[in-house]
Amino acid sequence: MIEDFSTTQILALASAVAWASGLNLYAAVLALGGMHHFGIVALPGDLALVARPEVMFAAGALYLAQFVADKIPGADTLWDTLHTFIRIPAGAFLAAATMGDADAGMKLVAALAGGALSLGTHATKASGRLFVNSHAPIVGTGAVSLLEDAAVIGGLYFAATNPGWFMAALAVTVVLMGFALWFLAKFVVFLARKISGLFAKRAPVN
Repeated sequence: MIEDFSTTQILALASAVAWASGLNLYAAVLALGGMHHFGIVALPGDLALVARPEVMFAAGALYLAQFVADKIPGADTLWDTLHTFIRIPAGAFLAAATMGDADAGMKLVAALAGGALSLGTHATKASGRLFVNSHAPIVGTGAVSLLEDAAVIGGLYFAATNPGWFMAALAVTVVLMGFALWFLAKFVVFLARKISGLFAKRAPVN
């Protein structure tokens, strides 16, 4: 079990948990708790709270609900919309919790950076789901959902066991997310205009 974390390992895990929270918060909590219980990594600071049985039970129940909702076009978008108010603050909290005995200033920096990273991941996921649902509903939605879960679990394990490589991969991922968000933002605007146009055509004429 990894117990003595270097600065690189702490930064990698804080970044990973913030990034993963934007994709699937409950899978991230379960993955971290599972890694702790199976002796893969000893979680630093207050992050060890995710390994408590009651936390893992709650995360497991919510993960099952998301697992179902995430496979249904439309339901996944509603779930993502509601979780805008959950994933981002949770990502900020978990990133700060990783800092262990660091001073309050460092924890605040971690919370701000973690929240921003969670926001970017969540926005990419939510807008990407709209694109997938409009082009390949049912099959595409289910496939993307499973890929997201695999990315969360694999990413957290990668961050815990290969922190340097994970940070390099995350830097590339953030750049790619920026390009994806630029494209997806244009698609969301187009979709919104198309929907508003349909409602305008159906509006009764007085």
